[in-house]
Amino acid sequence: MEQQPNNQLNIEISEEMAEGAYANLAIITHSNAEFVIDFVNVMPGTPKSRVKSRIIFTPMHAKRFMKALEENIERFEAANGPIQDLEHIEIPMNFGGPTAQA
Repeated sequence: MEQQPNNQLNIEISEEMAEGAYANLAIITHSNAEFVIDFVNVMPGTPKSRVKSRIIFTPMHAKRFMKALEENIERFEAANGPIQDLEHIEIPMNFGGPTAQA
């Protein structure tokens, strides 16, 4: 009897990584070979913010990620109602805090 290969992927996560990092801004850049997504936590009244996480994708994986995110948003909205679109709401980059100066 031939044994079927186990197609399960065993993924481990450390306690520190499982806590996650909050981000309320994503900055996306790309070259011909990769997409770079920097996740940033911008705090009100703070003129300086730090990248909390940087993820680098190949173009193919960036597109797969986009499709997976779209599918998950559709499932979320089916269960919880539409997510408010922020496109029509202007959010000042300084959130009411002091303006950054160079």
